[in-house]
Amino acid sequence: MKEQRRKTTVQLAIWTWTWVASMALATFGRVFLWDKSNTTLSAISIALNVALGIGMIIGNRNYFNNFDELEKKIYLEALALAMGLNVVFGLAYNLCDQANLLPFKADIGVLVLFTSISFSIILTLNKRRYS
Repeated sequence: MKEQRRKTTVQLAIWTWTWVASMALATFGRVFLWDKSNTTLSAISIALNVALGIGMIIGNRNYFNNFDELEKKIYLEALALAMGLNVVFGLAYNLCDQANLLPFKADIGVLVLFTSISFSIILTLNKRRYS
């Protein structure tokens, strides 16, 4: 069981870091590597990013499937709460942008960061609560 956990953890790390690298390529490639008007390379880099993102999702599922029942409960609760917070605050964030209440242009990156931080905090609290 420990060997399988280690294997799925390594696989998930590889998928995640490869996806992050493809995100950097899709974001900065048109600025530093090819001309902005080359939409073909931009489309290819975005398609690669989506494909690697799907691989990362499958890697997450495989990682999750190696959990025992308590670990699944801890993660599922953290995911559910983070998703709920994401929907509620994400839509409120969007409404604030539409009503011109923000002194800046709303960016999806803020919502991704909010979700990541929310999930990490809830997961840490759940692990402490159930340990």
